[in-house]
Amino acid sequence: MVDILIDGSVDKIDDKLLKQQITFFSEIRHAYHEFNMVEEAIYQVSQDDEMDVSRQGEKIYEILISDDPETELEKYYDIAPNSYLKEFAGVSYLTKEFGDRKVDGASLYLKNVDNITQEMQLEILKRDKLNYVFQSLSVIAIVPVLLLEPLKKWAISNFGFVESWYNGKPGTIVQIAVLLITFISYILVRKLKDNGSTNQRRQTPENPWQAKVYKNKIFKKIVNLVMPKEGTKDYRKLKRLLQDAASNLKMEWVYVNRITLAIIVFIVSLLLFLYLHHISIKFVYEEPTTDYDLIGGMTDKQKKAAMELTEEDNTFLEKFKGKLKTTKKDIEKEVRKSKYYTEATDQEITVAVDRIYDKLQTINSEYMQWFEFLMAFVFAIAGFMAPIWLLYFQKKMRQLEMEDEVMQFETIILMLMRIERVNVEIILEWLERYSNIFYEQISKCVNNYESGPWEALEDLKNDITYEPLITIIESLQAAVEKIPIKDAFDELDSERDYYREKRKASNEKLISRKGMIGKVIGFAPMVSLFVMYLIVPLVFIGLTSMSSSFASMSSKKL
Repeated sequence: MVDILIDGSVDKIDDKLLKQQITFFSEIRHAYHEFNMVEEAIYQVSQDDEMDVSRQGEKIYEILISDDPETELEKYYDIAPNSYLKEFAGVSYLTKEFGDRKVDGASLYLKNVDNITQEMQLEILKRDKLNYVFQSLSVIAIVPVLLLEPLKKWAISNFGFVESWYNGKPGTIVQIAVLLITFISYILVRKLKDNGSTNQRRQTPENPWQAKVYKNKIFKKIVNLVMPKEGTKDYRKLKRLLQDAASNLKMEWVYVNRITLAIIVFIVSLLLFLYLHHISIKFVYEEPTTDYDLIGGMTDKQKKAAMELTEEDNTFLEKFKGKLKTTKKDIEKEVRKSKYYTEATDQEITVAVDRIYDKLQTINSEYMQWFEFLMAFVFAIAGFMAPIWLLYFQKKMRQLEMEDEVMQFETIILMLMRIERVNVEIILEWLERYSNIFYEQISKCVNNYESGPWEALEDLKNDITYEPLITIIESLQAAVEKIPIKDAFDELDSERDYYREKRKASNEKLISRKGMIGKVIGFAPMVSLFVMYLIVPLVFIGLTSMSSSFASMSSKKL
């Protein structure tokens, strides 16, 4: 709940800043008409305005008037609250350095500011709809944890025959299963929602706990032994998965996570098995000894008598506990000698012996079995695979957003293509700065650009399978040697309205698909709670109890 509240507060701050930027850019437009200078317009609006975004405006103004604006701008890119302020700062810097120009009778700088504003408006609409779809899913995913105990008490108070199920091993196992499903569902819902924006550049922690663990010589040897060797097929496959999932984890960190989780799962599984054995033994010693009561619970008098019978049975259990070769005859001898059965009939003694023998068998069988170690090992393997499965889930979510990121690339190119002295390398640097899903591939292309622009772009094209981005790369290749950038991307300008409508439709489709997946995952814990923790015990134990009652009634008639 604390996690949800913190994230909700952060999201509200981000959304508030985005909405302030709409107003801020609108005022920039008016100020630019008045001063016709980028830095003066930004300074004037930042001074006149008391909104939070004004502090960002002051930083951008200081960058533009500094002795080394390019270096200061790179520093700002690392701390800017969102990508739209980065775009605004970058466009403002390019306009100040290379000058503004008229395109179709209007200022190119103001056109670019309008493009950024339209991008922000689309993002605000997208976030609002995502927040509406997911606003309750995170809470719904964890509510079953809070309902476990109230549901148990309600079922026991209304259907007394299920008390032994809830307080025994079966109920505990289902309870653990519901908690596990809730935990997994909560993580997936958060991943699903958090991946909703590809605007934030991935940040790699400088010294996470995985790096500290990997520095340990013993653990490092274990990781290197398990991790695939560089250059192998498995290594390339996992490396590609990390790229496709847009993960900031290094290969060795992934294996630190996998090994650590496997060890934890193995130990926790063994502890849970021990706990379940303890629950079963405790249930035998503490549960009132009585037949199933199909309607309601026991009266106080009945419960007192049942507890007295349990305490009597416990005296015999203490004598025979741990003696695996005990027979019913051994128990019968002790029962006949005891003070509790001095006046009992042979039938009553037989019933008592059978009951005590069954309890003794339960107690003596509650120890760690070989198959439980095997199950713990299987669970550990599942824990070892969990980080990989999570990466595949992230990859799937990223694939949903590829179209959105490529459309953002198109907007960036649209802003840069008509600015004087902007070349393909500058465009690639901008795409790298604002990329997330395709960051690794574009970054590699930028690094290799100096050794050969065409070859670097060709390698980038080979690294990517998404067709719309390949089309952009081919246009960049044409701009390298054959035609000007504005001619290579002239269709972006001529069909700008079409691309904007397409972007809206893409966002709608993305939100719809995420919402559908989110609802399935988010409601899974609630469904499992009512099916596994309420319906199954009521139906199964109820039918079993009724069968026993009918069998008992039939025997009495006979």
